[in-house]
Amino acid sequence: METMVLDQAACRTRQARLLEVMREQDVAWVVVQRHENVQWLTGQRLPWSMSGLAALAADGRMVLVVPESCRSEGVAADEVIDYAAQPLCTMRNDQLAAAADVLRDVVAPRIGAGRVGLEFSVATRHLDWPAGAPYDIEPQLYRLRRRKEPDELALIRRAIAATEAMYARAREMIEPGIDELTLFNALQTAAVESCGEMLSGTGNDYQCGSPGGAPRAGRRAEAGELYILDLGPAYRGYFADNARTIAVTQPTDMQFEAWRRVTSVFPVIESSVRPGVSARQLFEQIRDELAAAPLGTFPHHLGHGIGLFPHEAPHLNDFWDDTFEVGDVFTVEPGLYDPALRAGLRIENDYVVTESGVECLTRFPLDL
Repeated sequence: METMVLDQAACRTRQARLLEVMREQDVAWVVVQRHENVQWLTGQRLPWSMSGLAALAADGRMVLVVPESCRSEGVAADEVIDYAAQPLCTMRNDQLAAAADVLRDVVAPRIGAGRVGLEFSVATRHLDWPAGAPYDIEPQLYRLRRRKEPDELALIRRAIAATEAMYARAREMIEPGIDELTLFNALQTAAVESCGEMLSGTGNDYQCGSPGGAPRAGRRAEAGELYILDLGPAYRGYFADNARTIAVTQPTDMQFEAWRRVTSVFPVIESSVRPGVSARQLFEQIRDELAAAPLGTFPHHLGHGIGLFPHEAPHLNDFWDDTFEVGDVFTVEPGLYDPALRAGLRIENDYVVTESGVECLTRFPLDL
């Protein structure tokens, strides 16, 4: 199976979009340390246990500092510098300090009085170099990351394909007596087989007769229950997130009516969402429609963006006031829950916003 990576030209496009922000905010350098931002800008993917830094200058020069064991070809950087992150195979605990020391020698002499953009939620004193007042670039990075380029969408599609394989395996196995942990292990195997390598993330909900949660050893599915599977494997850092509910045995009339109400949401989404539409108003509309169901409550968000983090913008949630934008990849996850439904159901599709509407990325069965 072909291994997929981010495209160098697309990474340069993302750097160019960030450069526009830097010019607007009079920022001389941007230095990022979050793994997902390093990957998004350069294509360099790091294990969770390794630290690296990427620094973009206002003139477009990209400097990448990575552990020597992680250095790879095909990254979008003008200068790649490595450092010893694991001498004789022992991982250092001070990797970030070591990476910052290396980067400081390159960047600090060129900053002058210019401002440095940092991710304020994670930036440490290791990056506190003499310069103008630092600028919090993190909100801008999250905004820019909303627009998924074709190379990012390809990785998300691979992760979604893994969920399709997981649901196919689940439909083969779910029956009275199946143990939650046994099913979980089988679904992880299906995802790994689909991706052709270890997952870089997994989730979310694997409990039967419950709205969600981690699998429980010894908990066996019972006749009449609904099995909510909300699966979020990640392929090379990019997450899928979609849910299906599978009846352990033949669904009751009440369960089928709840399923009908929940699945009726998706045609509304597909006819309504386009660039500029309010995600908050859409959430409120669907919440009101589900409130009219004869049984069950809808107590959570309608969905959220996905990408290099499981929950990103846009937020289909009245805590935020987002509008849909071209390139957004987002989930829609209506649900209804009640003890009489044993314990309820949730179904979730993934979409990408196009110039004229949306494309559904999860074209596999919704059936109970």
